[in-house]
Amino acid sequence: MAGHSKFKNIMHRKGRADAQRSKLFSKLSREITVAAKSGMPDPAMNPRLRLAVANARAESMPKDNIERAIKKASGTDAAYEEIRYEGFGPGGVGIIIEVLTDNRNRAAANVRSLFSKHGGNLGETGSVSFMFDRAGRIVYPASAGGEESMMEAAIEAGADDVESDEEEHVVFAAFEALNEVAAALEAALGPAKSTGLAWRPKSLTPVEGDAVGTLLKLIDALEDDDDVQTVWGNYDISDADLEAFGA
Repeated sequence: MAGHSKFKNIMHRKGRADAQRSKLFSKLSREITVAAKSGMPDPAMNPRLRLAVANARAESMPKDNIERAIKKASGTDAAYEEIRYEGFGPGGVGIIIEVLTDNRNRAAANVRSLFSKHGGNLGETGSVSFMFDRAGRIVYPASAGGEESMMEAAIEAGADDVESDEEEHVVFAAFEALNEVAAALEAALGPAKSTGLAWRPKSLTPVEGDAVGTLLKLIDALEDDDDVQTVWGNYDISDADLEAFGA
């Protein structure tokens, strides 16, 4: 175990306001459809679909929405393409964007435009990802237990690391072991808040002052794009700057 890290900004604010609920459900539905199309449409037989459905349920997505998303995988209009974009934001921060889109040209143009508008530069594939590790990421609310009990449960489940703060516990596992670790943790602690794959920074880049505001605007704009599923960055922002510029 690498110990308890206190960094809270590796993945930018995922809790969205009620006004963003439909957008969140749309992204979850798209992941469910792609997961169902990539394998069996039965969550019990398809690990990726099982995780996608679990994440949707954790966000209180209605059962009917989940079932429609699975059924959509059998249709001809479910030709979503998975694409990864990499670029640099204000302060030299590395950013990875994961996209599910039915229009590659539109997605590329939108991402490039957002980087340009908010002080960043879209890079080539591989220009940023070498600064990250691909890992499993399992999130539990702080109410699931204290730091020590969470660390013990993670060790027992075969996880690699835990990062805890006052809001949540983030458990990291090897890419190949995600399903096994998630199952072991669920048996010990109950269902997770979310489970999936992450791009975990090998080191963090401090960002201060006005660059914080510009970076947060870039990340918010990327997350609000319909084709974008997740945004990851290797930035480290102080609580003071996050409060000052993140409103």
